[in-house]
Amino acid sequence: MQERFLQVYTAALADVLDDRGLREQTLPPSIRPLVPGTRLAGPAYTVEGEPSVHDDWDAAIRKTLAMLGDVPSGHVAVYQCHQGTAAHFGELSATSLAARNVAGCVIDGGCRDTRFIVDEGFPVFAGHLTPEDSTWRWQVTATQVPIVIGRVRIAPGDWVVGDDDGVVVVPRAVAEDVLAEAEAKVGTENAIRDAVRAGVAPLDAYEQFGTF
Repeated sequence: MQERFLQVYTAALADVLDDRGLREQTLPPSIRPLVPGTRLAGPAYTVEGEPSVHDDWDAAIRKTLAMLGDVPSGHVAVYQCHQGTAAHFGELSATSLAARNVAGCVIDGGCRDTRFIVDEGFPVFAGHLTPEDSTWRWQVTATQVPIVIGRVRIAPGDWVVGDDDGVVVVPRAVAEDVLAEAEAKVGTENAIRDAVRAGVAPLDAYEQFGTF
């Protein structure tokens, strides 16, 4: 399924979800890929954290490192940080996840060491960039629990798909059906594209194909 999700674009998935009445499945547009052209797909490994003003750097970093070590291969780490100033993800985090074939990271929070992460080739979507470390200011509070980012509820195992347009979350219970419908939609849109390039009027194309 991962390879198939990587072959469809998020707009097709969003349209299929809309048609099914699932209209709150797209993450906030502030969450962007570090590099244009980045794609990711995988089941969600959810992470929740909270602001924490403390003097125990060691205890806080241990919680983060334990969490990083638990993310399974092929999954996407998805962070709800509840803190909008620091960097919650950096180069060594990316390197450790990449080494275990984790599919990527989506952060409703911050990222730093971006040049090193880009060189590593690890897919990251983040809400902001900053050099400020989070360890003095933030801590992990839970993993593999339902989280909410923007208007989207994300449960462990839901499929997370990202491309240049943003990030879409496909509930696990309907993932196979949504994927099949999106694949069919991509095929139809390819036919529409050929038709309008050949001079077919937009309304005529809509009436012929039933979508646009």
